[in-house]
Amino acid sequence: MLRVGLTGGIGSGKSTIARLLAERGAVVIDADKLAREVLEPGTDGLAEVAKAFGEDVLNADGTLDRAALAAKAFASEEARQTLNGITHPRIGALTGQRMAEAPEDAIVVHDIPLLVERDMAAVYHLVIVVFADSATRLERLVGSRGMDRQDAEKRIAAQATDEQRRAVADVWLDNSGEVPDVTALWDRLVGFEKNVRTQSYASGAPKVVPYDETWPAQALRIARRISLAAGGRHVEHIGSTSVPGLAAKDVLDFQLAVEDVETADGLREALAQAGFPYVGPYEDTPRGEGGWDKRLHAGADPGRRVNLHLRVEGAANWRWAVDFRDWLRHDAQAREEYANLKLELSQRFAADGDGFAYGDAKEPWMVAAVRRVEAYRGGQAS
Repeated sequence: MLRVGLTGGIGSGKSTIARLLAERGAVVIDADKLAREVLEPGTDGLAEVAKAFGEDVLNADGTLDRAALAAKAFASEEARQTLNGITHPRIGALTGQRMAEAPEDAIVVHDIPLLVERDMAAVYHLVIVVFADSATRLERLVGSRGMDRQDAEKRIAAQATDEQRRAVADVWLDNSGEVPDVTALWDRLVGFEKNVRTQSYASGAPKVVPYDETWPAQALRIARRISLAAGGRHVEHIGSTSVPGLAAKDVLDFQLAVEDVETADGLREALAQAGFPYVGPYEDTPRGEGGWDKRLHAGADPGRRVNLHLRVEGAANWRWAVDFRDWLRHDAQAREEYANLKLELSQRFAADGDGFAYGDAKEPWMVAAVRRVEAYRGGQAS
């Protein structure tokens, strides 16, 4: 099962994107619908809301007067938190139930407005953010939904900012004007789901590209997913994409701290289910100093290639990855040499489907760099 988080500000058009994905076969779990379900007449949720906010939030027939509740719940942060405390646990339980009912090969799209506010991004394989500028959203709420302008403004203000949403977005869909085409996105999700289910990883020929300013933000999102799957363990962004200004293959490299080989092997299934299937073991040579075989995982997302190395934190191979990264950040000449080498090799091995030949061809330069890295490390220690 692929878990996709779909979010965006009120009035951004999330429901439109959810509908388009549902038409292609996604199983959509709508948090707003579940929120209504937990406050239906006769539920303990509705009874608790009436107790907290007063009987006047109920209509004469016992149903919820949503406008009356909104006027009270959005009047202050305390009131909003009170409502969330009543509804969120119940919505969470229903969400878990709906996900458990989905087929094993489902692409489950969780349409959830408060994904950012509840810090839930890391629990999904992918997060889609639907964007519309605030003026467009306000016009939609007032013009199309008939919402009071002041109420609409309060609701917009109570939600996450665009910057906060962009920080968690693996996919950013601008829905300010024409409805975005989700064809390519759906193809990505289909490939992603298949790879997760079959524990396969995304691959491709090595192609060096100019430094991408979004790599650090992408790495932060993925590192949080890895850490969550691994029980909160330390994750380091390493490799060329971690060096500002350095041309690199568009592949994010990470190392995950483990205590020993047994721990690494014990994390295999959890990482695979999170979207990072096992590739295999191999030694960190020639720069390792008697370390154990490294466990390599890789990303299942066709739209974001990832390499994940499991290493003992502080061991020789762990230290080398950090020292090499920091040396390149520090030494402009080394960065230029390394960039030129990678550009040459990426052209030479353009047909290499998995990049292993490309990696092997870099090895002589890497071996020669050992003394330079050691000199840098010694200078930092002195």
